[in-house]
Formats: sequence, structure tokens, C-alpha cells
Amino acid sequence: MTAPRPAWHVWDMARDDRLFDLIQILRDGALHTAADLGARLGVSTRTIWRDMATLADSGLPVEGERGVGYVLRAPVNLPPLAVTRDEFEALRLGLALVASGSDAGLRRAASSLRAKISAVTPLALSDTGADSFVFTGVAAAQAAVHIGPLRRAIRDHLVVQIMMTNGPTDRLRPLHLGFWGTYWTLVGWSEKENIFNHLRVDLIASLHLDGAGFLSSPGQTLDDWITGQTGA
Repeated sequence: MTAPRPAWHVWDMARDDRLFDLIQILRDGALHTAADLGARLGVSTRTIWRDMATLADSGLPVEGERGVGYVLRAPVNLPPLAVTRDEFEALRLGLALVASGSDAGLRRAASSLRAKISAVTPLALSDTGADSFVFTGVAAAQAAVHIGPLRRAIRDHLVVQIMMTNGPTDRLRPLHLGFWGTYWTLVGWSEKENIFNHLRVDLIASLHLDGAGFLSSPGQTLDDWITGQTGA
């Protein structure tokens, strides 16, 4: 029997982002305590201790210790990112999609990122036409109220209670949100039926995060659902 994957794998992506943010903070050359760093990044002091050990083990010139603080003794320059015209257009199109979507938090983030990219974009790449695309739809608007909670449930592995507009209810382990140009879909594992459930988010009448967490189990993961769709 395959053991369930440990819960900490959920935080791998967030941890990578946090390590990047730590490097950016430490680049000022000042001494930063673990308590101050934790407060800025919204994590515990113990988490900062582990992160700083990881940075030091990776070869970064970080010096310090618990109870004293940490400092970057040598400048660190992150390498520039080079993209092709097609890659740049794909990026702009993706941001245009998110910026016109139904999730308010992602709209703000996409608009902010678009502004940052525009500020450093060479003129030769700036006119891709990506910003002329607008993605709208009644279904997407109706789904708006549910997208934020579902993103959180997927990110934090939280079970959701769902009632559809045609009456059925389900207790779902949400796995994936997909956008199809005019409407959103949700893939999840139904604890009520013990099968994968694939539904349209705009047809959800009510949604409640009941606070119960879950671990990915063999046969019930997003990869398992994709394999079932493709027959791979």
C-alpha cells in the first residue's frame, strides 16, 4: 500500500517564493532578526530559521545565528530572464486573461504585474496586441463569488461543501480550476460518491469551506483524473 504524500508538499511553491523574498530583503546588507523577517513574510520565527539554513546550505553568503540576526555579506545578483517574442506574447496574453477574469485578487495582481513588465519592456516587444484581448462572459461573472474560496481550498487542501443550482449537494476535495474562455470548471474528488466530480462553477448555488483538511490519496489525485481522461 502506498503511503499518502506528506502534507508539507502543499507548501513547496509558497516556500520557493518566500526564499526569493528573503534574498531580496537581505540584499540591503543590513542585519535582520528572524522575528522581523517572520513578521514581514507572515511566517513563524522557526520557519525563518529553517529557511535561512536552506539559503546557507545552497551556497549563499548568509551569516548569522538564532537570537542575533542574519546578514548577506556579499551582493547577490539574480540573472536576467531572456524571453522570445512568442514567449513574451504568451505572458501578456495570460496576464490579460487573468486581469479580465472574475477573481478580484488575481485581477489586482495581474494588473500590477502588467504595469511592472510594461515599465521594463523594450519598445520592440511592447506592441504584441495582447492587451487588446478582453475575456468576458455571464458564466464567468456568475462564478466570481466562488473562485477565491475555491483557490484557497485547492491551495490549502480544504474540503468544501457544495450545493448546485439544480439541487444536488456534495462534499468535495477540490483539485483543479479550469477556465474555458467563457466559464470556469472545477475538478474534485467526491467524498459522497467516491468518484471524481467535474462541474461548472457558475452552476454552484452555495459553497462552504468546512475547515477539514485532506491529504492526497492514491487514485484520488489530479494526476489520476488526468490519466483517466487521456487513457495514458
